[in-house]
Amino acid sequence: MTQIYSASPARTLDQLTAALAQSKPASVAIWTFDDRPARQAAEAALAALGIAAKVRSAYKPLVHFFLEDARPGFTAAAITYPVHPGAVANRFLLESYPLGALLPVQPTFAPGTADLHYDVTLTYPEGPETHRVFAPNREHIDHVGETLLSPCGWVDDAPYETDYEQIFTGLIASIKAYPWPQAEPYFDQLVIDVTLPAADEPLPYDDEVISLTEAMHEEIYFSLLEVFQRHSGRPLGDRHLQPGQIVPVVRTGVAPSINVTLQPLTTVDRAGAPQPLETAAAALPVAQVRDTLAALGGTPFTAQTRSGRTVDASYVAGAGYPVMISAGQHANETTGIVGALRAANRLRAAGGSFTISPLENPDGYALHGLLCADNPRHMHHAARYTALGDDLEYRENPETYYEKAIRIEAENRSGALLHVNLHGYPAHEWTRPLSGYVPRNFAMWTVPKGFFLVLRHHPAFADTARKLIDAVTRDLGDVPGLTDYNRRQIALYELHAGETGFEMINGFPCYVHSDDRHRVPLTLITEYPDETVYGDAFIAGHTAQMQTVLSAHAAWQRLAPSLPLS
Repeated sequence: MTQIYSASPARTLDQLTAALAQSKPASVAIWTFDDRPARQAAEAALAALGIAAKVRSAYKPLVHFFLEDARPGFTAAAITYPVHPGAVANRFLLESYPLGALLPVQPTFAPGTADLHYDVTLTYPEGPETHRVFAPNREHIDHVGETLLSPCGWVDDAPYETDYEQIFTGLIASIKAYPWPQAEPYFDQLVIDVTLPAADEPLPYDDEVISLTEAMHEEIYFSLLEVFQRHSGRPLGDRHLQPGQIVPVVRTGVAPSINVTLQPLTTVDRAGAPQPLETAAAALPVAQVRDTLAALGGTPFTAQTRSGRTVDASYVAGAGYPVMISAGQHANETTGIVGALRAANRLRAAGGSFTISPLENPDGYALHGLLCADNPRHMHHAARYTALGDDLEYRENPETYYEKAIRIEAENRSGALLHVNLHGYPAHEWTRPLSGYVPRNFAMWTVPKGFFLVLRHHPAFADTARKLIDAVTRDLGDVPGLTDYNRRQIALYELHAGETGFEMINGFPCYVHSDDRHRVPLTLITEYPDETVYGDAFIAGHTAQMQTVLSAHAAWQRLAPSLPLS
């Protein structure tokens, strides 16, 4: 193990309390990245010194205004949000999510000026009440040289660098200064252990939560990917980058600290107790995935990962036209793994022909299990990619295909022309508060918008793709509760983000487009908001995934005979 960086910044609220005890102002306004109990405790400590203090959250200030300050009993809420030239037009509208689901009345939103305040009018039986809610932000040059407008600490009339921000800026400086090699990968595991004195605050809607620790995980992971993209000479967002496995471990604790080390890769598979497959309420242990796959009785085939773990797959050579089924490409998206296995059991019983690789990224899956031990309700995007730090689908060198080899073998064994690839995305808001708030290159994923489908097709398969997506979405409309679930999430998305940007087909958002990146001419991708869900919500997710596979397989049996290549 090699240590790269370590720091324990003083806690901001303690520093400010000590400084204000000396200066003794009559009043003070403070914004920090702290949870509500810590901020209220600081207010009480300052009040004991005779200082009238208000300590607000620098993160999602409008949501915190309604949680902490707004007087109950209002019958209408009209909100004007800032529109700043340094941010996307809906940035501060997004930051108000999920107020539309939290308030007793449906709020109205209107764009305002570049002034960094929300103007709020609350209507009560006795008349209206107006408030101006400050959104502390600073314009700055970020770690990759881009100008951003980001939330920040603030005291009275000026920015104030908080412990939360110091943790991040110290990390970035240390990583940029380290003598990394020129050839990828640069390391096995880069482990960033962070402790923050901030507890999560669940919100009374779906899976939503205010989590400064989760936001820090996301900020660290994607910022370091960007730093290494710059180091490699690649463009931002390039998924071919193979830096190694970046592992932010962010926990709640007493005092802020960070420790950064280089460590070897792990090799132990994800463990856990087996669950009844049909009603699995959480991610499965790898042993159960393998046992379920073996019980199908097909012809097994495998690939290896960078760490030496095994990717398992099977070809069931039944009747009809074969379909490829895969899941777990992004290993923090876990309903697809269960849904793929449930569908495979049914297809095997019906005599269908298919390949199945239910867990394509076991290195990421093992990391996801470790991260969930500390924070089971966080989305953990560090587990999204492989131990090489890349998206396996984007590999181009056959000598280092590793996990991707399982797909090539599935194509070769089956000759399938349709691939159903099961994915998920965050079930609650995804933010990067220290880098412009909206996740760079992932803006469309920042808040949930229901279960949706992406269908990529070769140009010659355009008509077939349309028939396939129509058939699948019609069947999905029969899944109990799924259409209502979509309507509810889409309505809230549109209130806080605008149009989904997707075509609606039979009540489901869909994106159907010509794309020849895959050798298989038709690739149907599911996207279920499953990152962080458990229990009934998890079961609903893998049921939708299963039904998509079954519907696509059934539709393909009707469509394939009319193809000139069949």
